[in-house]
Amino acid sequence: MAAITAIDDVRVFTGDGLTAPRRVCVDGGEIVAGGIPDVVVAGAGKFLLPGLIDSHVHTLGRDDLANLARSGVTTGLDMATWPLPFVTEMRAQAGVAQIRSATTPAVGPGGNHAKMPGFPADGIVTTPQEAHAFVERRIADGADYIKIVTEAAPPEGMDQTTVNAIVEAAHERGLLVVAHSITTGAFRVAVEAGVDISTHAPLDAVLDDDTVVRMRDAGMVSSPTLTMMKGIAGARAGAGLKYEYARDTVTKFHEAGIRLLVGTDANSAPGVPFAPRHGTSFHDELELMVEAGLTPVEALRGATTLTARTFGLDDRGAIEPGRRADLVLVREDPTADITATRAIDGVWIAGERVR
Repeated sequence: MAAITAIDDVRVFTGDGLTAPRRVCVDGGEIVAGGIPDVVVAGAGKFLLPGLIDSHVHTLGRDDLANLARSGVTTGLDMATWPLPFVTEMRAQAGVAQIRSATTPAVGPGGNHAKMPGFPADGIVTTPQEAHAFVERRIADGADYIKIVTEAAPPEGMDQTTVNAIVEAAHERGLLVVAHSITTGAFRVAVEAGVDISTHAPLDAVLDDDTVVRMRDAGMVSSPTLTMMKGIAGARAGAGLKYEYARDTVTKFHEAGIRLLVGTDANSAPGVPFAPRHGTSFHDELELMVEAGLTPVEALRGATTLTARTFGLDDRGAIEPGRRADLVLVREDPTADITATRAIDGVWIAGERVR
C-alpha cells in the first residue's frame, strides 16, 4: 500500500492566486481529499505549485528529462524528436519529467530543418497531396499533436496550400497543430492555415496589428519561447534579428488577450544556434514573460493550468483531488516575485519525491 504524504499549512496556487494555508495529501500518485498521513512535509510559510509544464522542449536523452525535473518542470511537450524507438524509450522513463511528443515535424525541402543530419525523409512535405499521408504516419507513431515548420515562402518552406492541407488533415483526425514561426512572414502563413498554437516570436519585426487580431479572433495560442529568441538574436545580430521585436510582439499578444504559454525550446543538440538548458531556462522564460508585460500570476498560469488545458492534459496542471500529484514546493511567493520559482524546496512527480 502506498504511503500517504501530507504537505501541511501550505498556500496553494489555483491558477488565479493563492489559497489560505491548507493541507495537501497525496496517495498512490494522485492528490486526494484527505487521509491519515504516513509522511508529513512542513509547508508553513511556503507555496505549492502544480508541476510546471514546458510547452516546447526537445529531448536527446534521460538527462534532459532529469534536468527538467530538478527545476520543477514535471512535464515537457516535445516538439520534434526521432527516431520513433527513441521517442518510445523517452516516454517510458520514470522518476523524471514525463513527455508528450510530436515525433517528426513537417518541413519544406529547402529549410534548415530539412538539412539537419539524420532528418527523416518522411518529414519533408512538398505538395498538398502528401499532407494526409504525413498526418497518418504521425498518428501511427503515436504523436500527441502535429508540428509544422512554416517559412515565408518556398523554396525554404512549404507553400501555403501545403500547410493548409496539413492543418486540415490534422484537424480531421482531432489533433492540434503547432507551428514553428520565427519571422513575420512565417507567422502569416501559420495564421492563414489556421494552426492552433504558434511557437516562437518574430525576430525580423514586430508582428503587425492585423495578424495579431486574426490570431486573437481565431483563438490561436502562443508559446513565444523568448529565451530561445533572445539567444538566437544574440548569435545572429548581424543578420538584423532583434530580440526586442519578439518581446514587443509578446506584449502585443498580451494586450490583445491572446493566450500565452511558457515554453523554452530547451535542447542539447549539437550545431543549433542557441541551446537553452533544460529546466533552468524555464525560470528564465518566466522572468522574460513578466518583463514583456504578464503579471506573475499570468505567467504561472501559462506554466501550469493554461498549458494543461490547451493540450488536453486533463490529469495535471491543477492541485485538486483526482489529479496527478505533480507538485513543486517553493520557499518564496512567486505570485509577488516571479524569480521565487527558483527557490525550490521539493518536487514530486506522480507522488514520488524527486531526490
